[in-house]
Amino acid sequence: MSIAVLGAGAFGTALAITLAQIGEVVLWARDTAHAEDMQQSRCNARRLPDAHFPQRLSVTSDIACVDGVDIVLLAMPMQQMGGFLASHAARLDGKTLISCSKGIDLATGNGPIEVIEAACPKATAAVLTGPSFAADIARGLPTALTLATREDASALQAQLSTPTLRIYRTTDTIGAELGGALKNVIAIAAGVVIGAQLGDSARAALMTRGFAEMGRLALKLGARPETLDGLSGFGDLVLTCTSAQSRNFRFGLALGKGEDFDPATTVEGAATARAAVQLGQRHGVDLPITAMVAALVAKDLSVSDAAAALLSRPLKEE
Repeated sequence: MSIAVLGAGAFGTALAITLAQIGEVVLWARDTAHAEDMQQSRCNARRLPDAHFPQRLSVTSDIACVDGVDIVLLAMPMQQMGGFLASHAARLDGKTLISCSKGIDLATGNGPIEVIEAACPKATAAVLTGPSFAADIARGLPTALTLATREDASALQAQLSTPTLRIYRTTDTIGAELGGALKNVIAIAAGVVIGAQLGDSARAALMTRGFAEMGRLALKLGARPETLDGLSGFGDLVLTCTSAQSRNFRFGLALGKGEDFDPATTVEGAATARAAVQLGQRHGVDLPITAMVAALVAKDLSVSDAAAALLSRPLKEE
């Protein structure tokens, strides 16, 4: 089996490392100098300096690397995926394309599978999502993820499972996509709570109400409740709201403290908050925490005003 991973960030690199345990893997990097450095040094010094590349992992900046493979993992920011697929559709259409992004496309309001299908209608589209940090995967620590496709993906599930990476499958693509996307928004809010020194009790309440908010939108759009209760929803929410390894949590932490955040770091939840607010308005779903995060990111609201607005909402049954 041969697999291409497009995107040499931390997560793409980590997936390439673990998948190289079971077959030949090529990791594509946009920057030629970066690709050459990784191929020679046998590590990604920029993202995962302590994780060394297996023998069956090669690195290139030549997109022609996808020509000889059937399975392609798209490990790139959600807001860049549509443009990338449009540019390389001729090479990618007809293959199995697996998005490793967690977000909602701002331009269209679509999740990863619809973005893939719009650019590559002959491709088999899938999403790989769930509670995972790149450093853990690269170190070979046990990790479980959800693979979502519109049809049964038993064969693909087996092809992507490794001794340390356990894959579960589902046909609930909406639930898997929205669980992975919306938890990033709640993780930003959780970071704000801790950064503003509002306490762990407040974070627990925020996570609980945020999970309910995720469910309201996802179920309205056709997701199954058990998907939100699983790895791609609740599991991912817990991980990203409680660990500083989460970029979204760290971004919220900086917001809560009133500090600047590295603009070069991808924070999927920032754009997803805006897209989710639009979806909520379109479908009549109340998303107070998501709206608060969108306003904070846009600097339309202060942290103290956001906390006051949430705490002053009408009292109701849980």
